[in-house]
Amino acid sequence: MTEETPGFEEKPDVPSGATPDDAEPKTAASPEGEGAAPAGDANAQIAGLTAQLDQVRKALEERTTDLQRLQAEFQNYRRRVERDRITVKEIAIANLLTELLPVLDDIGRARDHGEFVGGFKSVGESLETVAAKMGLQQFGKEGEPFDPTIHEALMHSYAPDVTETTCVAILQPGYRIGERTIRPARVAVAEPQPGAQTVKAEDAETEEKDNSSEEG
Repeated sequence: MTEETPGFEEKPDVPSGATPDDAEPKTAASPEGEGAAPAGDANAQIAGLTAQLDQVRKALEERTTDLQRLQAEFQNYRRRVERDRITVKEIAIANLLTELLPVLDDIGRARDHGEFVGGFKSVGESLETVAAKMGLQQFGKEGEPFDPTIHEALMHSYAPDVTETTCVAILQPGYRIGERTIRPARVAVAEPQPGAQTVKAEDAETEEKDNSSEEG
């Protein structure tokens, strides 16, 4: 049993050569320094991904615009091809039917003269039916106003009973396919009699005066 000396504290044994710091307990390192670097890397990655996303969006908008333009061009191309196809078809049919017009004229004359009978009548009516199915339309009627875009005047005369140039006889009917005229109607026209309008106006004025006098 040892005796304790009053006024002195016992100190732990310190190995030889050790410094005073070695005797003090070490504190744990702060975690803030370790987490700072990873947070900065994450922000940089987010910024990079955002920039890439913006580039992708811009590229997508450009490609979408290009696609819409190509679709519009393709639709225009299809419409143009369809329009050209219809035009070529109409021209081909018009050329074919133009060659048949003299035959149709003969059929019309035979009908007018009472010679459209027998086998000739059957063949003629069949030909007219086929031509109508192909879109051929006959036009030209007596009494209709003269239209230089669809009529060809072969004879001229004057008539007191017309107020404008009028088709008074159809010498040869016209034909059209749709809006395309393949032959104008050849007609005889009558124009108003020179001075007839003046006479009619004077007569109307005189009649009006007479009616006014009777009322007075």
